[in-house]
Amino acid sequence: MKQTRTMLFDLDGTILDTNELIIRSFIEALKGVVPEGFGREDIIPSMGLTLEDQMRKFSGLQDVAHLITAYREVNLRLHDEFVKPFDNVVEVLEKLHQDGVKIGVVTTKIRLTTEKGLSFVGIRDVVDAIVTIDDVTRAKPHPEPVQKALELLNAAPESAIMVGDSAVDMQSAKAAGVTAVGVAWSLKGAQVLRDAGADYVIDDMRELYAFAGSELERFEKR
Repeated sequence: MKQTRTMLFDLDGTILDTNELIIRSFIEALKGVVPEGFGREDIIPSMGLTLEDQMRKFSGLQDVAHLITAYREVNLRLHDEFVKPFDNVVEVLEKLHQDGVKIGVVTTKIRLTTEKGLSFVGIRDVVDAIVTIDDVTRAKPHPEPVQKALELLNAAPESAIMVGDSAVDMQSAKAAGVTAVGVAWSLKGAQVLRDAGADYVIDDMRELYAFAGSELERFEKR
């Protein structure tokens, strides 16, 4: 395993547990638009895509601006009640940052809610670069978001990893020449990530210490 000094992370479902917030926001925003019985099992497979793409898929409509507005109203209103970091996220990111690892966040969220989530759980200060849907013309699975983050961090693809919970994270990473690392706590399941090209799947955030090649506690690849 090469020493990794740049680590890029997806946000929702990877470092922040926003799963129930996202599901609740979709269900409330789509009331009266989708068939009765529409729920989490309909939503989970598409998580990771842009909000616009998801709304079009779920509603069958082309113009979904009103649905996006409704979603964001619910999402912001319930944000602090539902959002929390996954296990060991805060500890690991703080230690990696102290060890000199460059940390980036690459997400299909807008900047407002990205900054809000990172600040709410107390890790905004350890993130060196943020690339949101507002910063690119082509979202994941296109390589542009990952490439943009590498550019901001002055990092080479071969020295970086991209950690994510969805197929689009793995595809974007691979297309950008970056090692793709899936998280086993993804609602989609580890096999979906392997099928999408994940080079590794981790069960615990602390496994990232081994990628950094640091003197921090090491976890072997599983």
